[in-house]
Amino acid sequence: MMSTIATTLSKNKRRIKLTAERWFHITESHDYMAGYFHDVLDTINNPDFVVAGGKEELLAIKFYKRTHIGPKYLVCCYRERNKEGFVITAFMTSKVDSVLKRRKTLWQRR
Repeated sequence: MMSTIATTLSKNKRRIKLTAERWFHITESHDYMAGYFHDVLDTINNPDFVVAGGKEELLAIKFYKRTHIGPKYLVCCYRERNKEGFVITAFMTSKVDSVLKRRKTLWQRR
């Protein structure tokens, strides 16, 4: 069983779990993400955009003006199942326009 280290609510009011295994994956794949644990949770809970992923996943996207690598968008990939879900991965990008053009926007901050 994977140990849940944190949970947050998505825009669909689903409880999204972040496991120790997924956090390790995120920080090993993108070492610059190590200091952004709470921002990952906040991006899912309070995004600027939610877009459809390639399969069943959702992408929560939020702009952060101040990061240690400059202004970036944080992209959190997660999946919802029934009343809950789980984080798949997270990363930062400055090329959010390409993500938004290729994907269907499901929700956008007004």
